[in-house]
Amino acid sequence: MLDYTYADLSKMIDHSLLNPTLTVEQLESGIDLAIAYDVASICIMPYYHRRCVERLKGTSIAPSSTVGFPHGGHTTRTKLIEAEQLIEDGCMELDMVSNISAVLSSNWRLVREEIGAMTRLAHNANRKIKVIFENCYLSDAQKIELCQICCEHSADWVKTSTGYGTGGATLEDLRLMLDNVSGGVQVKAAGGVRDCDALLHVRSMGVTRVGASRTAEILGEARQRLGLPPITVASSPSANPGY
Repeated sequence: MLDYTYADLSKMIDHSLLNPTLTVEQLESGIDLAIAYDVASICIMPYYHRRCVERLKGTSIAPSSTVGFPHGGHTTRTKLIEAEQLIEDGCMELDMVSNISAVLSSNWRLVREEIGAMTRLAHNANRKIKVIFENCYLSDAQKIELCQICCEHSADWVKTSTGYGTGGATLEDLRLMLDNVSGGVQVKAAGGVRDCDALLHVRSMGVTRVGASRTAEILGEARQRLGLPPITVASSPSANPGY
């Protein structure tokens, strides 16, 4: 007997639609796919987020998007404005890139104040926030410090990567992050989880979310193992020309 259900796995997936070269047709197809596989959220480029919110009405999938993506070097005020716009558009989960330059410069005051301000904004609006570290550029000590700051401010998730750095989630980084969060702060892996076995492994470690673009491959394999029929992705309605 398998010790998981399909929903246990599908509701770990944040389907990523963040590649800047995706066309409107590809974004629509990506939304179709994510709805068909009943994922946890769709993380989509901010400019198309309002359309995504409309498409997700009546589903259990959370609309999510990015703030300060992908480099994190925006001013805190700019990040707050981005987040305010996304919240107004219906975003339920904000994936914010921490200020990588400030972390590498040990400017922990800026980092702490920014994560605090962003988390307060999200939680005051009954939204959730994921803080992206971009671990490929950081030392273990810096990753631990970021975990502690996120716990101080009760961020909802700490997240390994944007998927656009020099590396993605590693098992070593996931263990380090899991060992250094508390108070209900969860861990999200992004970049590197590409098949069902990898998803099951990080789940067994305690990871609760995974950013993925190979959703069909991962969840298609899960369905096969569970003896469920394959998913047929329906065609989307025409995109609103205003987007």
